[in-house]
Amino acid sequence: MNSFDEEVSLAVDALKQGKVILYPTDTIWGLGCDATNGKAIERLFKIKRRKENKSIITLIDSDQRLKEYVKVVPSIAYDLIRNAANPISIVFPGGMNLAKNAISADGSVCIRVTTNEFCIAIVQKFGKAIASTSANISGEPTALFFNQISPEIIHSADHVVGLFHDEINLPKASTIIKLEVNGQFEIIRA
Repeated sequence: MNSFDEEVSLAVDALKQGKVILYPTDTIWGLGCDATNGKAIERLFKIKRRKENKSIITLIDSDQRLKEYVKVVPSIAYDLIRNAANPISIVFPGGMNLAKNAISADGSVCIRVTTNEFCIAIVQKFGKAIASTSANISGEPTALFFNQISPEIIHSADHVVGLFHDEINLPKASTIIKLEVNGQFEIIRA
């Protein structure tokens, strides 16, 4: 079994090559790729059998990185992120510096500042955001644990992280909030 650092390096190497990884996130197991690589995101959608017009979550390691991917970050965003009891994904207007297919048709982008140590290490070493979605075929039940992930997903991913397969937490999908430039927000998923 590889060490934590070795697994981070293997995942980052795969991301740099435009590959799709199967990895543990701060919510559930996910499929991820370079959020700036349109072809990698196309492959992620193909594996998931998901329509490309559906939005995708982008993971970053720190709220300081928001300014790299969002044109205007309302100050309330930092309060929401820093005070959230559970993982929180925020839909911001005016996404930028991401692949076109990581940004919704209306120009918005959904970003989550991950709190998971493994995800943070990957994003820091990779130096870019990761496009991320749940590790299931679109329309099928979400796999809450590694052993619930369909063999089709496992075999389709270019790299499967070899850690945390036996961990059973109480996974929960992230809260999703839509935030306007003026600071007003709406809860999309609690």
